[in-house]
Amino acid sequence: MNLITDKIIVITGASSGIGEATARLLARSGATVVLGARRLDRLQQLVAEIQAEGGTAVAYALDVTAREQVQVLIDRTVAAYGRVDVIINNAGVMPLSPLAALKVDEWDRMIDVNIRGVLHGIAAVLPQMQAQGHGQVINIASIGAHAVSPTAAVYCATKYAVWAISEGLRQESPAIRVTTISPGVTTSELAESISDAQGREEMRSFRATAIPAEAVARAIGFAIAQPADVDTSEIIIRPTASPH
Repeated sequence: MNLITDKIIVITGASSGIGEATARLLARSGATVVLGARRLDRLQQLVAEIQAEGGTAVAYALDVTAREQVQVLIDRTVAAYGRVDVIINNAGVMPLSPLAALKVDEWDRMIDVNIRGVLHGIAAVLPQMQAQGHGQVINIASIGAHAVSPTAAVYCATKYAVWAISEGLRQESPAIRVTTISPGVTTSELAESISDAQGREEMRSFRATAIPAEAVARAIGFAIAQPADVDTSEIIIRPTASPH
């Protein structure tokens, strides 16, 4: 039996990369996907393509740094479908730079999106999942939650935080499954946010070996597809040849 079919799944950062690939995979598996991202035009095109394949999807403009927008997304989902089975807190940014470059604005942006964005997703959905007596929170961390590299100190710190938040939520919520997905180098647009020359060069070398976003989407699908009494707490997925 396909345990993804008929699930109501919210995905943030769904307009590209892992979020987009996951939306496509889950919709093909029979889930209803509720997609949020800042680029509404990209989301609407994705929804049209999913619907053309017979899937069910809806798009909303979303900035995860705005708590009220995340709450509205969840409220609209519950109003339309009566529940939220899964939330995938996927939105993230990665403007790498050495600490000495003092790109404090970029540090703040990573903290706002990568940490606060995840917390906003949890805060919006947790009361609903507690009330319905079930649910799954999937947070997208990174291999950077397990190993720090030059130019990535702040980024890795935000992903360590995602891991810690996920583990705390898991321990506090016996009726809710909590999964942390930690991808290694994955094809995405994240590197395009790097303004620092050293950071760009580090990432160019680091990304020489990468897995497609679809590989991470399959890992997410695996975690969702487990029986209700099975919590896949963490998956690290990376290129076979990756040294990190």
